[in-house]
Amino acid sequence: QVPLVESGGGLVQAGGSLRLSCAASGLTFTTYAMGWFRQAPGKEREFVAAVSRSGAGTYSSDSVKGRFAISRDNAKNTVALQMNTLKPEDTAVYYCAATAAYRGLHDANTYNYWGQGTQVTVSS
Repeated sequence: QVPLVESGGGLVQAGGSLRLSCAASGLTFTTYAMGWFRQAPGKEREFVAAVSRSGAGTYSSDSVKGRFAISRDNAKNTVALQMNTLKPEDTAVYYCAATAAYRGLHDANTYNYWGQGTQVTVSS
């Protein structure tokens, strides 16, 4: 089984919105904090946002703060990334990730499982 599968990416104009979703399977969802990372061509993987196991704690990078929001639905084993006021510099492949850790959620090395990624392209 593939543990994490992202969906919801696509092409959108600057200023528009997209909602990404990540469905988890093959793991005990509530024992994992969840994160979103992105990677643009020629650049390293970048932290976007993370949410604690319960959903009570959320974290985001300065570049997306106020525009993106992460949330999770433990009843559905899903985590979402609501992306508003999109900018061309948001263009990247977005990855969902899961970690059993409680801390260091901004660090990609903390995560144990990764999805296949979904492309987000923002036109100017």
